[in-house]
Amino acid sequence: MEENKKIRVAITHGDTNGIGYELIFKTFEEPGMLEICTPIIYGSPKVATYYRKMLDLKVQFSIIQQANEAQDGRINLLTAVEDDIKVDVGQPTEESGTAAIMALDRAISDYREGLFDVLVTAPVNNSNINIQNYQFPGQTKYIETCLGNSQNTMDILINDRLRIAFATPCIALKDVTKAISKDIIIARVSHFKEVIRRDFNISNPRIAVLSLNPYNPENGTFGPEEDQMILPAIQELADNGIQAFGPYPAAEFFGEGYFDEFDGILAMYHDQGIAPFKAIAPEYGVVLTTGLQLVRTASDQTVDFEYAGKNAENPSSFRHAIYTAIDAFRNRARYDEPYENPLKKLYHERHDEGEKVRFSIPKKHSGAPFTPNKESKRPENNGPKNINGSNNRSKDNKNQDNRPLQAQEANKPQVQQQNQPVVQQQNQQAPLQQSTQDTSKE
Repeated sequence: MEENKKIRVAITHGDTNGIGYELIFKTFEEPGMLEICTPIIYGSPKVATYYRKMLDLKVQFSIIQQANEAQDGRINLLTAVEDDIKVDVGQPTEESGTAAIMALDRAISDYREGLFDVLVTAPVNNSNINIQNYQFPGQTKYIETCLGNSQNTMDILINDRLRIAFATPCIALKDVTKAISKDIIIARVSHFKEVIRRDFNISNPRIAVLSLNPYNPENGTFGPEEDQMILPAIQELADNGIQAFGPYPAAEFFGEGYFDEFDGILAMYHDQGIAPFKAIAPEYGVVLTTGLQLVRTASDQTVDFEYAGKNAENPSSFRHAIYTAIDAFRNRARYDEPYENPLKKLYHERHDEGEKVRFSIPKKHSGAPFTPNKESKRPENNGPKNINGSNNRSKDNKNQDNRPLQAQEANKPQVQQQNQPVVQQQNQQAPLQQSTQDTSKE
């Protein structure tokens, strides 16, 4: 992979009566954005011109008909919707829903032809997207269905301090218990671990698993799910060399700040994860869809019809969605490269010297949740890595440079990377043990 190559970012315009064009144009009002990527907006030139004029946004774009016509250093607007579209700002209409799905379909077709690298989608309203003999399930599942080569997609919420995945989809609370099983938890955590390794360049991630019930009493007052499903799943994951810990009651886990000890968190249901996610770091949120060959991200925003056309939207989340997509694309390429042409081993590796044994975890994962040693002295900057793969534990993140690594390195001298080789981590202590061991992260 060419490190200096600009990533081609496909951007769909979303619902044409919503906030999509405002987010897109405000994002690229930042001059440096065109230095780190080449945007290809799948939309309508007429609708784009309408919003640019109405919102008085000082951006220029070039109209193209094919993705291979896109040029670096420009905002390329590809005509994905040929017909005139009536714009009813702030109103969900069948016409605006049709325009949204037309742009997404064109982008998916172009991805099959290899015409761009990553996809960032603007918000849509699922209820006004009507496809004959097909109930639109949302953009994530629709992309998964169209590509046909996906493996159990999962959305991960990302900001500077948290990465949260979910054991169950966004379903009614009364259906959550039936949707959880030991096998599902094992599959989700295993998948989550691979995502963190591949997309965020963290070689041996620590993953916290939340409990389903308010807390984990020994007598199982609130239900048997922890003893019957969650604890056995964590034990099996630990036996397989995956650093999974818990289950942790959500109130204590987030309230006491235990999340700083982990690289990823598996919540049991939607609100258990989304509420603390928005409360702890409200500046921005990004959704990364995993399980696709395609890198796809979105801002953690709804279509916001009530604010459409009022020039009130903050583009921070959308801009970070582009940053995340670029970093994930580069990290995946670096991670996958050694596996494409592996070197033939010149020696026989003893089984007990393998990675599984070197990174095995003591079988103390079962039983009651582990409370971190609050007196342990944790070194500074040891929290989960931010979307760019670097530590970010500053109390004041407002001026944090969260651009992709490629853009940051262009403006500062090269420094030696601080990540330790994997082999040096073999003596790393498992976090949050019920012992007197130092629980600080390396």
